[in-house]
Amino acid sequence: MKIDQSFVRELNIDADDAAIVRAIVTLAHSLRLQVIAEGVENEEQFDFLRTEGCDLMQGYYYSRPVDTERFEQLLRQDRRLPT
Repeated sequence: MKIDQSFVRELNIDADDAAIVRAIVTLAHSLRLQVIAEGVENEEQFDFLRTEGCDLMQGYYYSRPVDTERFEQLLRQDRRLPT
């Protein structure tokens, strides 16, 4: 299940967005689905989503869009964020 970036964008300042994100994660996990959040742009968003149990995240926090060659280099490096 994907969390739209419109909820991620202000989840640290909008209590309603934070509540929606929590509900999506809970619902998805109760259905045995993984959750991916799009539009993760900063460490605060990342930390919140990780704490709430979000399984996967994508966005500028990880990388700006890159061409195929650079993407292949990143895959070969097998870079990971701390858990």
